[in-house]
Amino acid sequence: MSELYARLYLDEDVDILIADLVRSRSFEVTTTNDVGRKGKSDPEQLEYAANRKLTIVTHNRIDFERLAQQYFAVNRTHYGIIIAVQRLPGDIAERLAEKLNDFTADEMINQIIYI
Repeated sequence: MSELYARLYLDEDVDILIADLVRSRSFEVTTTNDVGRKGKSDPEQLEYAANRKLTIVTHNRIDFERLAQQYFAVNRTHYGIIIAVQRLPGDIAERLAEKLNDFTADEMINQIIYI
């Protein structure tokens, strides 16, 4: 059975306040800080998220677009990449909540969403 809402994993470049703001809307959010993964490489972060069926949220557009292409080239699955433009935490949290309401967890699979 699939999950209705994607579960988020915030890359270390994303303000942890955003996690609290999104959690306050009853969505599941994990941060690199929560799981002791600060300092891991982008490929390691995406692999961690993919292995746990988490949608990663990052500000790092160039590297994660490249990683998504690599996953696509070898038919590997990730559970979504959300690339956020640097904004105030409240603005990013609002946009994340909108996307979580717009897309099911299944619809996020292998997608790149820009907010």
